Amino acid sequence: MAAAAGGPGPGGGGRRGARRGAANILAQLRHGQLSGRGLTRGAQITEALLKERDKQAKWNGIPLLLQKLYENSHPNSDLSQCQSILKEISPLLSMEAMAFVTEDRKAAQESTFPNTYTFDLFGGVDLLVEILMRPTLITQKKKQKISDDLIKDCLSILYNTCICTEGVTKRLAERNDFVLFLFTLMTNKKTFLQTATLIEDILGVKKEMIQLEDIPNLASLVSSFDQQQLANFCRILAVTISELDTGSDDKHTLLAKNAQQKKNLGPSRAEVNQESSDESGLANTSTRTQLPQSMKIMHEIMYKLEVLYVLCVLLMGRQRNQVHKMIAEFKLIPGLNNLFDKLIWRKHSASALVLHGHNQNCDCSPDITLKIQFLRLLQSFSDHHENKYLLLNSQELNELSAISLKANIPEVDAVVNTDRSLVCDGKRGLLTRLLQVMKKEPAESSFRFWQARAVESFLRGATSYADQMFLLKRGLLEHILYCIVDSECKSRDVLQSYFDLLGELMKFNIDAFKRFNKYINTDEKFQIFLNQINSSLVDSNMLVRCITLSLDRFENQSDIKVAEVLSECRLLSYMSQMSMRMSFLFRLINIIHVQTLTQENVSCLNTSLVILMLARRKDKLPFYLHTLQEMEYTEKYPGFILNNFHSLLRFWQQHYLNKDKDSTCLENSSCISFTYWKETVSILLSPDRTSPCAIVSYIDEAYMDIDRDFTEE
Repeated sequence: MAAAAGGPGPGGGGRRGARRGAANILAQLRHGQLSGRGLTRGAQITEALLKERDKQAKWNGIPLLLQKLYENSHPNSDLSQCQSILKEISPLLSMEAMAFVTEDRKAAQESTFPNTYTFDLFGGVDLLVEILMRPTLITQKKKQKISDDLIKDCLSILYNTCICTEGVTKRLAERNDFVLFLFTLMTNKKTFLQTATLIEDILGVKKEMIQLEDIPNLASLVSSFDQQQLANFCRILAVTISELDTGSDDKHTLLAKNAQQKKNLGPSRAEVNQESSDESGLANTSTRTQLPQSMKIMHEIMYKLEVLYVLCVLLMGRQRNQVHKMIAEFKLIPGLNNLFDKLIWRKHSASALVLHGHNQNCDCSPDITLKIQFLRLLQSFSDHHENKYLLLNSQELNELSAISLKANIPEVDAVVNTDRSLVCDGKRGLLTRLLQVMKKEPAESSFRFWQARAVESFLRGATSYADQMFLLKRGLLEHILYCIVDSECKSRDVLQSYFDLLGELMKFNIDAFKRFNKYINTDEKFQIFLNQINSSLVDSNMLVRCITLSLDRFENQSDIKVAEVLSECRLLSYMSQMSMRMSFLFRLINIIHVQTLTQENVSCLNTSLVILMLARRKDKLPFYLHTLQEMEYTEKYPGFILNNFHSLLRFWQQHYLNKDKDSTCLENSSCISFTYWKETVSILLSPDRTSPCAIVSYIDEAYMDIDRDFTEE
């Protein structure tokens, strides 16, 4: 082996031979590490050979230092010598890590980092892991003591190597024993930060997420953290409880998701990590009283970011109700309300925290990221949950009650049952504060989307007249219409969020349609509004659904006020035209296909179904299907709409009739029972070509294409 590794051989003298010899050693080491045979670590190479090759190979003495480290790290050796050796190695690696972090990222990737590469190649990474884990592996009564400084040096060097040398992080991530061991080091405040940084880096590339329940003494570990440590730990929690992103757009289609769900029968690792095995125990830990205080005193914006993110993920998980209950009891919402002006939506100052190379208005700045994360938390907290009324103060809750009383309708149970001791205090609740900043937001602001989403989530669920009037009285409808029509918003994301919010705000509310008509008071304004709707039906279809449903309800009412608005409102008059409804139906079916359905555009399918369910109620379903057939012929493409619709409805059955699928959202958004949804789909998919309500009755035999298999492989 020695001859193969280092002998100059014939014709190999001088510098060329030295370089060839060095290359030989590197090749054999890499081959040995990959195969597990032959030369696998630098300690197997003689000191004389390493000295001979070091200068020409530009190893900067790293292999020799590693050999000394290996000799001084045996189970019975004095580890104090190890630290002095690491002090020599560390600067060589930290310089490269610093260069990688500060250089332009593209340039950094193209350049090489010979010191960290050499350190890893000669077994440095594996050796440090051995040193760190040795106390857990030795069974002797008197275990080897590793100093805090030695642990910190080992962790820092490992992290720097991970940054600069490709594959090291993934290798460490594959060692589950090492990953779990790292969590035990977090109990020591002196080594906490280095440990947390390395864990976060490793978990970011781990193919299969660890299970939190495997971490020894997790509950006592978390309860021992101070507020800064808790926030850092939230960065790690965020990784363990978030679903891994596939990184491929086609995997986000509903077809692919359904196929994946069939393969994964049990909950994912991320879902398991959100669940608490002992609810009573969790509620009685000291964290119960510590968390709100920790939230209040976290002055560093970046720490608050991590906490808000974790809470958002938990509020969207399987344990949502448990998390809701705890957040309410912790009085987190009143706490955020008190922080709103002081920190969350404070005015920018010259000393505002910004990232290197960015400015205060950049979407990447911590100030802006904190605001977005805060808005996401409000959205997750309010969405389809009775605790949403905690966003109001006592006076505002009384206002809701007064609205219901004046309209002679029953109060919403959730309003009556809201614990007044847990709501916001002060002159304004959190929702009202949000409306105030929303109206002042500049037209080009990136917050508009998230603000609209947060307010819309408050309205989601069973339609509440009192909730709508509460927001209408504060000028929300006029603000939305100003943004859509007068400022002629161009951002597709913002437009979609405004259309969705407008739909929830106006649904079944005759006062809202009256206000709409008062604001959109000219044909020119109305045409701009229609142009915005028609520019992207994927974005505006929820509003189209709202108008269709509202029109149907108003037409069945005998109230004089309703009849007056019906005759005067441009929007209701427009949608009452059969040609307009058919145009929307035709386009809604045409812009989606089974293969391209996602969570974003599946609403188009449900909106088209709403139009047909309302037609079925009036015994007009055959007329609508016949009109679609005529429109196909006008387009000179018989069958292309109805065949596509048939496939979409087959997918609808597969998707929504799944036992795990919650159908209450469809019922709440339409006030149509899910049974009626299912019946309508079944009638439309009937194979009986003599049925006047079956799609197949309107597709000529020559153009029939309904049996195509769309199962995702």
